Amino acid sequence: MKHIASALTLAGLLSACATYDPYTGEKEASKAAVGAGIGAGVAAVLAYLDNDDEDVTRRNQRILAAAAGGAAIGGGIGYYMDAQEAKLRKQLRDTGVSVERVGDNINLIMPGNITFATARSEIAADFYPVLNSVAVVLEEYDKTLVVVAGHTDSDGAASYNQGLSEQRAQSVSRYLQSQGVAAVRLEPVGFGETQPIASNATAAGKQQNRRVEITLVPATQ
Repeated sequence: MKHIASALTLAGLLSACATYDPYTGEKEASKAAVGAGIGAGVAAVLAYLDNDDEDVTRRNQRILAAAAGGAAIGGGIGYYMDAQEAKLRKQLRDTGVSVERVGDNINLIMPGNITFATARSEIAADFYPVLNSVAVVLEEYDKTLVVVAGHTDSDGAASYNQGLSEQRAQSVSRYLQSQGVAAVRLEPVGFGETQPIASNATAAGKQQNRRVEITLVPATQ
């Protein structure tokens, strides 16, 4: 029943999905993002959270306990996420990171070519300023769960890709924590090669699949 409920919830979220250009100045990049299937990363994250051992109420309570205000967002979730989305779009303009909205969730898609060197889990030096910009907004809007998800293409063994995706997610999470984002809000997870957003049969498709996604899920009571 849990899986059925998740599927129905997800279907509703995807129908309400709105996506925005990745701010690279490239029309082709926007078309590729749309063609890849909007909300794929958010879908994977919601399914992961739905099957996680931690109760949703407990998770929300620890996030709100760490928030500056401490109170739940209440009936203004949409407005709260709208404001956060607008700040992120402004901060991430021209960085190569795309901002995707699915219902009340926000997804930041960070291509592998700007985040990590091939087969490495150390954050690329040029990407630190981007993560700094993300951290500033996350600190201001602190009533969200921050799921950092690593993804790979299908080259290499599945077990290797799974480990690499986990290491990359942990690297980004640790860096965001070093910039002031509360550890209790951060949920690093690796999906390996299991959640492609494009075909692994082409170099262009593989490049899209090698990515880190940060999904912001509002904490409510």
